[in-house]
Amino acid sequence: MTAQNRPGQTVPDQTVHAQTVPTLRRARRGSAFVALTAAAVLAASCGTGEDSPAAEGTTTPQDTATTADAGAGGGEQGDRAFATAELTDPEGGPLGTVEFVEAEGGTLVTVEASGLEPGFHGLHIHTTGLCEPDSANPNDPEERGAFLSAGGHLAGPGGGAGHPEHAGDLPPLYVAGDGTARLTTLTDRLDRELLLDDDGSAVMIHEDPDNLAHIPERYAPDGPDEDTLMAGDGGSRIACGVVVG
Repeated sequence: MTAQNRPGQTVPDQTVHAQTVPTLRRARRGSAFVALTAAAVLAASCGTGEDSPAAEGTTTPQDTATTADAGAGGGEQGDRAFATAELTDPEGGPLGTVEFVEAEGGTLVTVEASGLEPGFHGLHIHTTGLCEPDSANPNDPEERGAFLSAGGHLAGPGGGAGHPEHAGDLPPLYVAGDGTARLTTLTDRLDRELLLDDDGSAVMIHEDPDNLAHIPERYAPDGPDEDTLMAGDGGSRIACGVVVG
């Protein structure tokens, strides 16, 4: 009896083996084809930015930085003040600054001050750009006092209105307990031409609150008097700044 015919011996299945080898070879060739196809697609997409989906509608870090820089520059340009004022007390000590910025709807006025008495104070634009500490009232030369050289409130076009309808009438300035104050207000009564006309203008802070000429009838049956209609009973002038462009 030969080795092939011994009882109990397993004979390799040559038929199965013959079928498996070609199948594995075909699978390997298929895998190689898929890999080559994927590589070709990737190369095509990287070759031109116009055909790549990532190139369309995608913002790169460089684009973001450029956009941010451009936006910051535009904002800074838009917020540039066309006029400023340096506030000083009658002794010449610095008290703060005022800025005037053109804005939609009018002029944005920003006041920053320190070293003032806490509470409310009258705040106005006066008609003449002179802040002389001991000066005469232009309308009454015999009257002298701090910053009287700046004249009265800037009346604006027409010039016949009383307080608080002057172009230079602004909301009262509130000073906190530490003596500092910051106010930002928008007014459509002031513009570059009015503030920087031939005789200029000045920012004035008064010692007392501004009553805005609001005097109840029980106190004044005949209405506000001339002094109230001129200045809102703001009292002495404690800070002044010439408006410069």
